This record gives sequence, C-alpha cells and structure tokens, in this order.
Amino acid sequence: SLGLKSPHPTVSKELRARTDTSVAAMMMGGGGQTYVLNRNTKREQGRKAQLTNIQAGKTVASIVRTTLGPRAMLKMLLDPMGGIVMTNDGNAILREVDVTHPAAKNMIELSRAQDEEVGDGTTSVIILAGEFLGVAEPLLEKKLHPTLIVAGYMQALEDALEIMKQIAVPIDSNDPEAVREVVRGAIDTKFVSRYGNLISDLAIKATKMVCITKPDGKKEIDLKRYAKVEKLSGGELSECVVLDGVMFNKDITHPRMRRMIKNPRVVLLDCPLEYKKGESQTNVEITKEADWEKLLQQEEDEMKKVCEDIIKVKPDLVITEKGVSDLAQHFLLKANISVIRRIRKTDNNRIARVTGASICNRTEELTEASVGSKCGLFQIKKIGDEYFTFMTECEDPKACTVILRGASRDVLNEMERNLQDAFCVARNIILEPRMLPGGGATEMELAARLKEKAKAIPGTRQFAYRAIADALEVIPRSLAHNCGADVVRVMTDLRARHAVPGGEKMGIDGNKGTVADVKALGIMDTFAVKQQTLRTSIEAAAMLLRIDDIISGISKKQRGGGGGGAPAQEEETFGDARDG
Repeated sequence: SLGLKSPHPTVSKELRARTDTSVAAMMMGGGGQTYVLNRNTKREQGRKAQLTNIQAGKTVASIVRTTLGPRAMLKMLLDPMGGIVMTNDGNAILREVDVTHPAAKNMIELSRAQDEEVGDGTTSVIILAGEFLGVAEPLLEKKLHPTLIVAGYMQALEDALEIMKQIAVPIDSNDPEAVREVVRGAIDTKFVSRYGNLISDLAIKATKMVCITKPDGKKEIDLKRYAKVEKLSGGELSECVVLDGVMFNKDITHPRMRRMIKNPRVVLLDCPLEYKKGESQTNVEITKEADWEKLLQQEEDEMKKVCEDIIKVKPDLVITEKGVSDLAQHFLLKANISVIRRIRKTDNNRIARVTGASICNRTEELTEASVGSKCGLFQIKKIGDEYFTFMTECEDPKACTVILRGASRDVLNEMERNLQDAFCVARNIILEPRMLPGGGATEMELAARLKEKAKAIPGTRQFAYRAIADALEVIPRSLAHNCGADVVRVMTDLRARHAVPGGEKMGIDGNKGTVADVKALGIMDTFAVKQQTLRTSIEAAAMLLRIDDIISGISKKQRGGGGGGAPAQEEETFGDARDG
C-alpha cells in the first residue's frame, strides 16, 4: 500500500474534518499539523476578488460624484469628535469617511496624493478611477485576462498624455489677468465663488510674494511654510487681505512698551531671556546671609549681561521663542525696547523672511548683520477680544499672512480649504505655464481621439483601449448631471462637436448646463493638474484590476485571545498579528 491507509483511523477523521476549511493547507509531518493560513482568515480569490474591488471603487466614486462642478452639492460630515465638516472638496470629504474595504482605502489614498502633489482635481481623480474600474467589469465578464486589460489601459494613458500635450495652450504667467482667469476656473466650483475675484486675487498675490527664483533659474514656492492663513471670525468678507508682512496672535509683555514703531530694528532670538534654572531639583546650602545676596546678585548680573548684549545692537523690537523674565523686561524697557515672547518657531521663520533678520541662538553672537530692518511698521491692534501684532509695509517680503474674515467658523474653514486649492493652482501656473480647456472639454476631446485610434489596435487590447475612451466621458456627464441638464442630449451634442476637427474647446457650461466654448468663458485648467489626474486614476485602476486574491487575517486581539485551538507555535511563525 502506498500509505493511503492511515494506521490511526481517528486521526484521518479529524484531518478530514479540518481540511473542510478551504484555507488550511495541511501537511503530515511528524504527526503535527501545519496551518499555513489561520482558520479565521477570510480569503477571496479570482473573479470574486476583482468584482468586489470594482464595486468598492465605484462606491467611493459615487460619494463624491455630486460634488463636481460649479453647481456642486455640499456634503456634511460628522467626525468622531462630534465636530461638523461642511465641504465639497473631494479630499476633505474622503479624509473623514471611515472605510474598511482595502480597495476603497486605496482609492481614498489617491485623492490625498493628488491633494499633496497638485492640490486640485481631488474629486475628478476619484470619479475617473471609479469609472475606469467600472468599464473593466464587462471586459472581465467576457473572460478577458486582467493583464490584457491593463496593457490596453497603459497604452491609452500614453496616447492620452500625448494628445493633451498637443492641445495644451501656453500662457504668460506674468499676465495677472490670464492667471486670475485660471484660478477663477478652479475655484468657481467651490463655495467662495460668489465672492468673485476676492479669493483668487488673494491666492495669486500670496503665491507671487513667496516665490523665490533660485540661481539656476528654478522657482521655489513654499506656500505651506511661508504663506500663513489666519482665520478671524467676525468682520466683513471684504476685509480679507494679504499683508505685505506677517501677523501673529501675541501682545507685548509689558504695558508701557511701545505698541507702534515705524521702521523698527528687529532682533529674533531662540533663547530664553531668563535665568537658567537647574535641570533637576537643585539644593544649595548657604551658611551666611551675604551669600544668599550674592546668589541673587549673580542671577541679576547674568541677566544684565544678556540684556546688554541685546541693547548693544540698538534694536527697537526683540522677539524670542522662549520666556522673558521680569528683570529682563525691566532692563529692556529702560532702553525703550518692545519685547514679544513665546512665539512659534514657524512664525519666527516667517518674521525672519520679511524683516531680513537672522534668528540668533545666543545673545553673545548678536551682530549688526543679524538685525532686521526691512519692516516698515510694527503695530499691535485689538481685533475682537484678542491682541494681534502686525509687522507690515515690508520691502520685498518673501513671506506673508493671509487674513480671512467671515461670519462663522465653518464658513472660515471652508474658505481656507478653497484658498489652499487656489494657492496650488496659482503655484502650478507659475511653475508650469500651460493650460487645457476645462468644463469636460479636454476629456471629451481625448475620448473622441482615442476612439479613432482604437480602430488601429489589433486583438483584444482594443476593447480595453476603447473602454478608457468611454470612461473619460464621465466628467462632462457628471457636470451636466449636477446642474440638472438633459444629460443624453447634451452628451450627444458634445460628441458631435468633438467628432469634427477644431471642436476641442467645446465643453459644458456648468452653470447653465449647455454646450459652450469654454475658452471664451474662461474655464481653463492647469496642465499639471489634468496630467496628474489622468495618470493617477488610470494607474490606480490598473493596479486594482491586477489583484486576484484578497486575504484578510483577523488579529488575536479581535478574536479575544487564543487562536481558536490552533497550535501556539505556528501562530508565532506566521505572525497573524502582522496581518491584522
């Protein structure tokens, strides 16, 4: 016998019972059984895995589909802390949504990556990726292999990027009107569109202010670090401004110090102006009373020396990130110097950029070179209940503060999100001054041209290639749908216009829901955003289609300790704590 009969009938019965779980791979070796996968593991294979992924992608896309375009709906989200977020920014919505499906998590990552990379098009990227997955479903039903579909997708991506380069229009980034038009196009779909050019002007001004041209001719725009958005509730919307300098929420330390100084000399410190305390508890034994006096005197002398070092460079204003003792205040007040203490490091960096001062770590090292004198006016104003320090009228500032005023906190938060988008668009134009027609015109043109090209592709790859062309129509379709137009008629009209040469500027006027020349309406998108959107969405869809097996292990903690009778040492080998 070839060992088919087991000498222990009981063991074989137990084995048969255990092999019923499809995931436990068993081997007879030395009498013990080896579980390759935990029995609590869920596993989806082949077609089923692909279909659940596609379903997950489509579901995520359906969340944000209604937030595309100028007539977009807002979403109201409750976060775990009980706060409310009201927005139509794709990334802000998906950031708050809690999903469990791995493919859906992957989709949400897309909008975050898009937000970090180019800052705009977070909604479009999700809608497109969801649609690209959706059109693959019938292809999988036809028993097309996922690798073939992916190959078709990738070829379509390359061709689409080529076509986009052909229809891109260069733009002069120094022409304020042209730049404003583009930024308007990007934020007209947002909440702040009713305030006209207000936000777009703020964004352009701030971006140009922090733009630095390096010696090799490259431009660097660090909006995150040097363009600070301060939200002050109350006040009129028309009071929103970009300061030619900075503002921060601090007051001077002593009421008798000057609150307004013209052309101040500024010193920035990163050290405390108080006597150094011992690291841990310090005990000093003193035998004579005079020694105690000496000790105090020493502290005072130390402080006096520090202050004299500062007074030597004749500043009008001293700003430090650490604390200032009463004694130091006294000495500096006598020298008619205003002091601001405990300022944030990021604020200090911005002040250094606008005043031309350099931050000093020790008072001994202060020199004339580290004093900043580019600031034109230092003043402290009271806004609402709080005092704010303004340092404005700077010559050639390379950092700025954008002040947003609005009725309530929710309005301000939404305005800030929109401003961030506008910042990114303005930055993209300055870094890459090329435009594409918006309003779904670019997508429609790509769809029309790819359908033409698909005819020349041999074999089954043509199906996948054509699927991409069909899927691209989702953007104009959603735009038409969101403003209540007759979708079928508008789409047929658009297809007809794009079928003839010279129709690439025809898109959808998102306010009226009619077909219009988007270039004449000034609806333009930046090339960087469109390119990134298309690339990200196709690559993500291709990656999700190539998954044919989803294994989700449940960690020991969730099972409530113990491996449900599975041998202990195997749990260690195949660490299911890692899978969970």
